[in-house]
Amino acid sequence: MAPKSRQIHLDDTSKAIIEQLQVDGRRSYAEIGKAVGLSEAAVRQRVQKLTDSGVMQIVAVTDPLQLGFYRQAMIGLKVSGDTRIVADALAAIPAVDYVVLTAGTFDIMAEVVCESDDDLISLLNSQIRHLEGVISTETFVYLKLHKQLYNWGTR
Repeated sequence: MAPKSRQIHLDDTSKAIIEQLQVDGRRSYAEIGKAVGLSEAAVRQRVQKLTDSGVMQIVAVTDPLQLGFYRQAMIGLKVSGDTRIVADALAAIPAVDYVVLTAGTFDIMAEVVCESDDDLISLLNSQIRHLEGVISTETFVYLKLHKQLYNWGTR
């Protein structure tokens, strides 16, 4: 589960470090230091603080198709009761990689990554629709990922 939302003040140097890592998460601390005007050790310390505080994560982003996950979908859920409880239950399912509470037609949106259509059907019928509080689901199957970026900056 994601940490509770809290505003953390970031100075311009921390923002610049984040933006450097958004361009290339493997960029060395020495390279980042040159770009932002800090020593390698100072960059390392700031990156550690940013990751420890939950401001950012440094992860490898993969192509699901290359890893044998041929079916991705976004599932809209209408629920009764406390949406946070249903969201926690969804987040515990390994095939679910993204859960967000929403306003509008759906109470929760969840992204899933499956190996096949059969796996998606099984996930829906055996796990998601059986969760207490789930009233209905609508599945939006991905045909092609057209754009996915993680470099929106820090504004």
